[in-house]
Amino acid sequence: MDEKAKLIIGDKTLELPVITGTENEKAVDITKLRSATEYITLDPGFGNTGSCKSSITFVDGEKGILHYRGIPVAQMAENSTFVETSYLLIHGELPTQKQLDKFSDSFTQHAMIHEDMKNFFYGYPSTGHPMGILSAMVCSLSAYYPELTNPEPSQEEFNKIAVMLLSKVRTICAFSYKKSVGDTFVNPRPDLKYIPNFLNMMFSSPSRNYTIDQDEVNALRVLLILHADHEQNCSTSTVRMVGSSRANLFASIAAGICALWGPLHGGANQEVIEMLQQIHKDGDNIQKYVNLAKEKDSSFRLMGFGHRVYKNFDPRAKIIKEKAHTLLNKKGIKDPLLDIAVKLEEIALKDPYFVERKLYPNVDFYSGIIYRAIGIPLNMFPVMFAIGRMPGWIAHWKEMLDDPATKIGRPRQIYTGPNRRDYVPIEQRKYSLHPTENSF
Repeated sequence: MDEKAKLIIGDKTLELPVITGTENEKAVDITKLRSATEYITLDPGFGNTGSCKSSITFVDGEKGILHYRGIPVAQMAENSTFVETSYLLIHGELPTQKQLDKFSDSFTQHAMIHEDMKNFFYGYPSTGHPMGILSAMVCSLSAYYPELTNPEPSQEEFNKIAVMLLSKVRTICAFSYKKSVGDTFVNPRPDLKYIPNFLNMMFSSPSRNYTIDQDEVNALRVLLILHADHEQNCSTSTVRMVGSSRANLFASIAAGICALWGPLHGGANQEVIEMLQQIHKDGDNIQKYVNLAKEKDSSFRLMGFGHRVYKNFDPRAKIIKEKAHTLLNKKGIKDPLLDIAVKLEEIALKDPYFVERKLYPNVDFYSGIIYRAIGIPLNMFPVMFAIGRMPGWIAHWKEMLDDPATKIGRPRQIYTGPNRRDYVPIEQRKYSLHPTENSF
């Protein structure tokens, strides 16, 4: 028998369908709730609300599970490349060697940006944040490729846009960094693969030889794979929401980049580094800050611990931690911030306060250490996240477009403002909406 949920409101009973996912997760379908009862659900932050069905990524926060198209993320991080992971997320299956070669070759074809687009970089101040530049440049691609802004592209058009975004984003990001430090732009090289090409564009220059470090390449490969998708997070939901209006993929991705920019999302690993720097500057007094984090009235937060979805452990954190240690040991880097991070983790994992609240290290806790070891500056951390998340955004936009159940996103609300009232002419008003006359 089909399972049903019953909602009783007053003397009225409404039967609601129960939907079961392939991993046996359950959902109550409230699609007809308002039309049948005039009620809506209230769920700030949408923590208990499913906005769609998706076959891309499975997350089980209670058990610490993350799968890409059914494959455990640890297996992808161990065996795959970022390009292959992108293919899996976007097209649904692991590619054959022939498919992967063709997919990879197309990245080389689309690596360059239009020469006129470089003028945009020159127009931005050196203090401009790379995320702002990245969002603007991605949206600007729609002006340079208007033939690819069809709100319902053919499969061939979509494949071209997907590769174009994945390839050009690393060039745009590297150029954004070069602009911020006043260095010469370095064009992509056709002889280099995805990650070495990006690092070369970032760190080489006419006046400085740059040697590609395979340990850095491998660490960055793992980071990008682990960031490639994470179900209906803030930025991915933004991409789908914007795309539901039939906005083109360039515009939808640009909106996702802006959502990722926030410190509670893509900027979280930057805040971890800033926290570790604060502790180091204060004499490495780790216990002091652990105590502050537990004080109710303290403004200090222990960044990089806990997760909105994962309630026991973040499956990505263990992989990142090992890569951080491996990279720093091989490079002979003695980073005091890593020492603080290790000790902070040890203390927090044993402290009943954090254990009871299930505040375990998440992926952001160690990812910043790796970026720091590679030489990537703080303001580029969310940009690195954007490069990694690009295949997930693209996959979700296409899935949203292909789903006949998709409707334009339009959440409801519970209104809490004044009741109906009449307009009062200004000369008759006896009150002010503002605390002072100088509000404006």
